Amino acid sequence: MAFSINNPFMQKTKGGGTSKVCLPKAKIASMSNKDKQKVINAKKSAASKGKYKRSSKSNVTGTASKNLKDWVKQDWRQVGDPSKKCGEK
Repeated sequence: MAFSINNPFMQKTKGGGTSKVCLPKAKIASMSNKDKQKVINAKKSAASKGKYKRSSKSNVTGTASKNLKDWVKQDWRQVGDPSKKCGEK
């Protein structure tokens, strides 16, 4: 059975990535407004193009933990609105 190019099951689907950026609360507090805006803009730009990841130029340093357990236990917040937890709308 041959598939044609027009077959909808064979075409790549375009993702609709989220425009929210989440970082640990302590890291957000230590960032300048300019740095926060840079990360937010990069994520919104990627989401508008249907991509899931933002540009690597906007990567944030200093968020690493000693192990995965510590990383998961951090208080993750939205950079655009730190009063909201990572998954909240």
